[in-house]
Order: sequence, then structure tokens, then C-alpha cells
Amino acid sequence: QVQLAESGGGSAQAGGSLNLTCVASGSRSTGCVGWFRQAPGKEHEGVAAIRTGTDRIYYADAVKGRFTISQDSAKNTVSLQMNDLKPEDTAVYYCAARMGAPCTSVGPAYPHWGPGTQVTVSS
Repeated sequence: QVQLAESGGGSAQAGGSLNLTCVASGSRSTGCVGWFRQAPGKEHEGVAAIRTGTDRIYYADAVKGRFTISQDSAKNTVSLQMNDLKPEDTAVYYCAARMGAPCTSVGPAYPHWGPGTQVTVSS
């Protein structure tokens, strides 16, 4: 059973930076790890995704040029470096994984989710 845990959330001023880390345990299979976010009253939104073991990376238009997703295979972690944060980036951020399958921005396609970490950006 794949287990995910996020860390690194918190508060930042607009224009600031935060780094989120997702630690995966229970599986060494390749697949896709994605970062999603959910703002109050809104649905889950795909932010970025990475096909593990490859350089295939995907970003939502809203974060291109500001967020960077990366992986550390030795530590089984996927990180999301968030720069030039904006108040509209405020949300609970989740990492999600699907094994043996390509990346997609469709949240329900990911069977494994972490509990989430809050990111709050003030203007």
C-alpha cells in the first residue's frame, strides 16, 4: 500500500517562496506523482506532475515559470518549489500517486493521496 506524506507548507508573503516535499513509502514501482491543490469552495486543481524515473514533467498554466517539480529517487521524494507566490496560490496542497500509469491532471485517476498541507499567501 502506497503511503504519502506532505511537508513544508506554511505562510508566505506575495512574491515569496515555499518548498513542499512529498515522501512516498510502500512502493518502488514507477508511475506518476502529482501535486494538486484545493482552495476553499473550489475543486481539486492539478498543479504539477512528474513521471517517476523520467524527465517528463507537466505544469498547470497558472504555475508555469513559478513552480518547479523535482524528484529524488534515492529518498523516494517529490518536491514542489514554489516561487513568486501569489494570494491565489492559497490552498491545501496534496501529493497524489498512481503506479504503473502515465501522468494526468485528473484527480480521481490517482488512487493514493497524502493528507495535505496548508499554504497561505498574503498580499
